[in-house]
Amino acid sequence: MPTISRRQFTAAFGGISVAALAASATTLPAAAEPGGGELDPLRSMRVPRGLRTADGPIWSATATGFAGLPTPELPHGTVGGYGGSVHVVRDSEQLARAIQIEGPATVLVEGTLVVEPFGANLAVSSHTSILGVGRGAEIVGGGFHLDQVADVVIRNLTFRDSYVAGDWDGKNDDNDNDGIRVDTSDHVWIDHCEFARLGDGLVDVRKDSTAVTVSWCVFRDHNKTVGVGWTDNVVTTITLHHNWFSNTYQRNASIDNVAAGHVYSCLFQGQAHYGTMSRGASQLVIESCIYEHGEDAIVVKDEASRVDSRGNRFTDIRGRKDHTGPTFEPSDHYDYAVEPLDRLATVLERHAGPHARKEHVGRRVRVALDGTGDFASIGAAVGAAWRSPHPLEISVAPGTYREIVRIWPGMPAGLLIRGESGEATDVLLTYDLAAGTEKFYGGEFGGTGAATLAILADDVTIRDITVENGYDEAAQGGSQAQALRTTGDRLELSGVRLLGNQDTFLAETPAKGQTARVYLHDSFVEGDVDFLYGRATAVLENCEIRSYDRGQPDNNGYVCAPSTAAGTYGFLFTGCTFTSSAAESSVYLGRPWHPSSDPDVEPSVVVRDSHLGVHIRTPAWSDMGGWPWQEDFLREHGNTGPGALPAGSDSAGRPQLTAREAALHTRDTYLRGTDDWAPWT
Repeated sequence: MPTISRRQFTAAFGGISVAALAASATTLPAAAEPGGGELDPLRSMRVPRGLRTADGPIWSATATGFAGLPTPELPHGTVGGYGGSVHVVRDSEQLARAIQIEGPATVLVEGTLVVEPFGANLAVSSHTSILGVGRGAEIVGGGFHLDQVADVVIRNLTFRDSYVAGDWDGKNDDNDNDGIRVDTSDHVWIDHCEFARLGDGLVDVRKDSTAVTVSWCVFRDHNKTVGVGWTDNVVTTITLHHNWFSNTYQRNASIDNVAAGHVYSCLFQGQAHYGTMSRGASQLVIESCIYEHGEDAIVVKDEASRVDSRGNRFTDIRGRKDHTGPTFEPSDHYDYAVEPLDRLATVLERHAGPHARKEHVGRRVRVALDGTGDFASIGAAVGAAWRSPHPLEISVAPGTYREIVRIWPGMPAGLLIRGESGEATDVLLTYDLAAGTEKFYGGEFGGTGAATLAILADDVTIRDITVENGYDEAAQGGSQAQALRTTGDRLELSGVRLLGNQDTFLAETPAKGQTARVYLHDSFVEGDVDFLYGRATAVLENCEIRSYDRGQPDNNGYVCAPSTAAGTYGFLFTGCTFTSSAAESSVYLGRPWHPSSDPDVEPSVVVRDSHLGVHIRTPAWSDMGGWPWQEDFLREHGNTGPGALPAGSDSAGRPQLTAREAALHTRDTYLRGTDDWAPWT
């Protein structure tokens, strides 16, 4: 393959004056005339010159990566509409007509263009440049389709809000709303664009497309982000460089049937399913990228696929970081230089995306499914809050939100998510992954991947919302299926409903040796087996704890399974009501969990001043994994109701706190800590 430096043809892109540009440009629907001179794309976009990184200009005058490589048909690589007519468009009708002009054409987008009909992907012709002018050029409610075309440049644009409310999975029949879809096309350069809250994929490169570069783009708050493939032929060449992926669940990118894929100097933050995947015999080089907060950062799916992982940094990543060895050498094809990892995040947060990109978000935002809110999904609002310099209050309108939500570490302290009506039954956040569900590339989702909602940041409050894991045990078999997982400290859950079967609420800490406190009050928690468990210090006050009836007369399950670290407090139930329709004396209060038979944990539960239904049995505690319950601190105090220990009865199976212990095991003692945290005040 021939090689070319991105700097070789810069001289060919000479500038003209603004006056000359105005004279040569035509606003549709008037007839388009050829430009009167050589258009300078940087000047026409009103973007800065002179900004550089180790890899060269931040705003390059010529295409980078594989898109910059010349062919006999395109001796200068991808140049788009350079040398052709110029058109300024200010609405979607003008845009749709301009990007279909035959022959070289540059289309300058001014302001916000709302695509009609909603979700449409507008067809783009060969030899076309679509450039946003200055700040704030946007394509809203739709995107572009490049089908069997060549030589297209798309730069300095935001693509947003073609999300079909409620269809987070992107599977509705009426939802094939991509930001940019590239089919059987070659020499495509997508640069300095932003993609947020779209319908299906943000960018899809499909069906034997080649010589594609996606550079300096921002991808955020989405499920299926960048997909490459949809072919049986291993021919695609693609470069992804200096891109920022934030709060993007999967496909970052999913790279299938790619002959040569080069990913460098990209920032991946918050990928709850997987980061970058090689599949279908793809040959990848991934180098000098940062993967932060997520699961399975780099995945090689099948035996024929390869990834050469070079000098990448992984922080707070659980799972795979695959590396199979050398594949190809990108420098044999084009010049490039990677960014130093210590400055990569700063560079991308400052310069990726459209010119002078600013993500403005108020201190109070609203989520609604009917289009009246600031966001149509809870996860998108949470992503915006994560990147905000200040805490947010997110109010959620009534409705069912089927999505997986992660509140990542680093969230500004003070995030509040509340149901707008004040009734938790009005707002349902639900998904149906089980911990034992197989990932399509191998392995199980586990407790960290299956949770519908995970709160991994400190100082978060959730109010008046139902969180459910809707996994159907009866139809699919028993499995852990978390509705909520927490690792953050100083978390308050007020008036919430947590619904599931096994392992409904996992209250964890970020790591061994670290503490995390959770205050759950005036709430409802339902499950059957170990449905409150983990290592955290958790106080449940004035809650209904409902054991699901599994129809087992002798053992209908266990309320909790603490794995308390030595020297810390575990679970405290105070003023709670334990209910169930299960058989009498068929439910244990709990059992001690020693993960991986760890002898150093000291599981601790206290149930005090609570009303116990007839379903609670004696002994109230059970052994677990060979660890006798009597060896750990499992206690009651002052409980009432038909399931409580009758006064004067033998307490051998129902150990009670002493008066001295009762004075110690209180809400204040468990939660105040050294920082005097007291959310109840």
